Amino acid sequence: MTGPEYRCGFACLLGRPNTGKSTLINALVGTKVAIMSDRPQTTRQVIRGIVHRDDGQIVVVDTPGFHRPRTLLGQRLNDLVLATVSEVDVVMLCVPADARVGPGDRYIAEQLARTAGRTPVIAVVTKTDLVAPDVVADRLLEVSRLGEWVEIVPVSARDGFQLGLLTDLLLARLPVSPPLYPDGELTDAPERQMVAELIREAALDGVRDELPHSIAIVVEEMATRPDRDDLVDIAADLYVERESQKGIVIGVKGQRLRQVGTTARAQIEALLGTRVYLDLRVKVAKDWQRDPKQLRKLGF
Repeated sequence: MTGPEYRCGFACLLGRPNTGKSTLINALVGTKVAIMSDRPQTTRQVIRGIVHRDDGQIVVVDTPGFHRPRTLLGQRLNDLVLATVSEVDVVMLCVPADARVGPGDRYIAEQLARTAGRTPVIAVVTKTDLVAPDVVADRLLEVSRLGEWVEIVPVSARDGFQLGLLTDLLLARLPVSPPLYPDGELTDAPERQMVAELIREAALDGVRDELPHSIAIVVEEMATRPDRDDLVDIAADLYVERESQKGIVIGVKGQRLRQVGTTARAQIEALLGTRVYLDLRVKVAKDWQRDPKQLRKLGF
């Protein structure tokens, strides 16, 4: 329902890698729209999740973790974040309660001071369920010294602590506007993009620390099987940067790749609402994070 005070607009999540942004957007939307991992820099695309309320609609934009870039991919992800900040109605700066404010947070605060302009920034202290109340209090004080924020809100995406308050604060800063998306639509991400992200999420689980940044997924084919309208065939390539990484992803006698396929297929079938045949292949694109041609091929 809409009315004269109905509000609608865009709010983006910003923070250094692994601050709980993807978990928070999923909690705000009420369903999984962004992949989650305890590995830094899991998010590489801008993901939009849609929060529906009787008095408004919030389009929450999850961005890649902002960091001092060491590769061309890192620089392009940072550029994507800054471009997003310039286009939204309100920014949420995420700082985790379970880690002290550090150089990465200060770097982001400095970037925001230069680029946010008049866009209001709400500082969100995430993961409050992981620490004691006195630690949360310390973190709130540290965050208050980072910059000028219109609000500072401690939340937990895991147990729902103050998510309703955060939603109220976001909605109050959006313009009066009719909804941008139909009721019930939870994301505008293309199915191919979501399928690729679910495969990457499965591939990230349990791999070595240096490998996650080197994995990229391209869905080459995705179509209903001609003689089976209840089965979707999906062929996807998992790209790594070195031959040695290929062996890590495949595992002994292909065991690890089969597990990736099993995990990803279950998630994709839940997403698409149909059975899926998933064909995964691992390929090497040498040093793709630093190669402009390879980055374009892989969609960055």
